Amino acid sequence: MKADMLTSILEQLNGTSAEIEASGVVSTDGLMMAAVLPQGLDEDRVGAMSAAMLSLGSRTSQELNRGELEQVLIKGEKGYVLMTQAGEDAVLTVLAKPNAKLGLIFLDVKRAAQSIQEFM
Repeated sequence: MKADMLTSILEQLNGTSAEIEASGVVSTDGLMMAAVLPQGLDEDRVGAMSAAMLSLGSRTSQELNRGELEQVLIKGEKGYVLMTQAGEDAVLTVLAKPNAKLGLIFLDVKRAAQSIQEFM
């Protein structure tokens, strides 16, 4: 089943670093396809926000002549939100702790996004 395979990729991603707190695969229209989220985090809200931010990031990147969007990174006092395109129709969203080593997270997220893209 598609959701099971996507969940497996997410569990593997979350297991690569204690600094990754949550992850999800969201369709470009904002529907959560698979998620490994902590209690109290609303899947629907994460999905809608991810799709909206990626859409805005893509438009901004194009309008300001930065080329194709690769990722959106948001930093808050309690950590990071990283969104990366995972194929034509999916977005990989990752929540990381504030002390996260971003270089390693970027690498792991890129690998996971490639796995999701190949699977889709």
